[in-house]
Amino acid sequence: MALTVKRPNGTMDATPSEVYKWHTIERVAKETAEQFGFREIRIPTFEDTGLFVRGVGDTTDVVQKEMYTVSSTGDKTYTLRPEGTAGTIRAVLENGILNEGLPQKVFYILSCFRHEKAQKGRLREFHQFGCEMLGSASPLADAETISLASSVISRLGIKNVELNINSIGCPECRAKYRQALTAYFEPHREELCDTCKERLDKNPLRLLDCKSKEDQEIAKDAPLITDYLCDECAEHFEAVKKYLGIMGIDYKINPKIVRGLDYYTRTVFEFLTTDIGSQAAVCAGGRYDGLVETLGGKATPALGFAMGLERIILTMESQGCEFEEPEGCELYIAPMGAKAADTATALITELRDMGVYAEYDLIGRSLKAQMKYADKIGAKFVIVLGDNEIEQRQVNVKNMATGEQTAFTIDDSFAERLSDFIMASIVEGLDTEGLIQ
Repeated sequence: MALTVKRPNGTMDATPSEVYKWHTIERVAKETAEQFGFREIRIPTFEDTGLFVRGVGDTTDVVQKEMYTVSSTGDKTYTLRPEGTAGTIRAVLENGILNEGLPQKVFYILSCFRHEKAQKGRLREFHQFGCEMLGSASPLADAETISLASSVISRLGIKNVELNINSIGCPECRAKYRQALTAYFEPHREELCDTCKERLDKNPLRLLDCKSKEDQEIAKDAPLITDYLCDECAEHFEAVKKYLGIMGIDYKINPKIVRGLDYYTRTVFEFLTTDIGSQAAVCAGGRYDGLVETLGGKATPALGFAMGLERIILTMESQGCEFEEPEGCELYIAPMGAKAADTATALITELRDMGVYAEYDLIGRSLKAQMKYADKIGAKFVIVLGDNEIEQRQVNVKNMATGEQTAFTIDDSFAERLSDFIMASIVEGLDTEGLIQ
C-alpha cells in the first residue's frame, strides 16, 4: 500500500529506534553549557521577517535565497527562523535580560529552516545547539566560548576534529579590506557567477564564501583580512590565541574563514571534520559586537556559536562513537484471562508510581505472542500471570537475559519488593540478596 503523503524533501524523522542518539547529544550539550554558566532560553519558531533582514544581513544567501517567509493578514510577513542568534538576541533585549547583570550567557536547542539543496549533512529543516554570550568584549570570552564548544565535542567522544580560527576585524578594518577585495576581484567581474557579481558591489567579503569552484579558484590569491587588521583587532586576536594555548586547545589559523552571516566581527571559528564528506563544519561561530545595537539595543559586545545536531550524529556514527543506551522496558507482565488482566493493571499502575518502566498486554494476545513482544521491546524481566498464580498468590519473575526465575509471594508488599528487586538487578554489581521474601 503506497503512502498518500510523505515527509517533505530535506526533512527527516527521528524514529523511536534512533532518537536516543539525539538524547545523548542534547544531554551532554545541556550539562556542559550549564557547567560553563549558561542558562537555557526558548524562542519562537517564526519571527518578523525584518529581524533576519536586519540581523543576518540582506546580502547573505540566507536572506536572499533560503528563507521560508509567509504573509499574514495586513500584509505583515513572518519567517521561519533560519538560525538561532538573531531571535535569541531579540528575546534577550525584549525581556530585559541584559538588566540582570553581565555577561549574560544563554543556550538553546532548536530547529531551523533554510530552503537550499538537500544533501547529506544539509537539510531544509535542521537542528542546532547554540550558545550566546552578551556583555564581554574580552578576548578571554572568545576563548571561553570556543572552549565550551570544544568540551561538548570532546565529551561526545568525537575525534579528528580541527579548530580553525580567524579574525575578520572591526568595521574600520573591513572598510580597508573591502577596498582591497574590490580592487582584486573587479578585473575578474565577468568571470564571476551572477550572485558574486552582485556581491562585488554590495559585500565583497561574501565572494570568499562562494561555493562555485570557478569563483573559489579566482579567490585563492585574494588579499587576506589578517593583513588589514587594525592594531586593536590584531591585539585581540593575539590574546584569543594566547588563551586558547593556556586552555590546551589546538587550533589552525585559516584566513579564508569569513562566515556566511553579516553580523560577525573579529573572531570567527569553525570545527571541521573530514569524516562526513563535503559538509565538514560541525560547529561554527564567532563574535558579533554590532548585532545588539542593530536590533535596537545599546551597544553590547556579544559572541556565540551553533552546532548542527544532524552533522554531529553523522560524525559520531562514522567514527563509531558510543551513544547512551535507550531506556528499555524493565518489566513486562503477560496476563492470561480477564481476572489476570485486572490484577496486572493494578500492579502495573503501582509499579509505575514507584518509577519502574513496566508494560503489559493491551491487545489480548496469546502467551506465545506476548513473549515474542516482550523480547522485541527488550524487557529485562517477565511475569506470566494467570488464574493459577492468582489463586496460589505466587509468581515467578523471569530474567530474560539469563533465564533465571525468582519466586515472589503476592501480598500487600509485593509491588514494593518487586520494584526494589528490579531496580537493584539493573544496577551492575548490586547485591539483591535479602530483597526477596
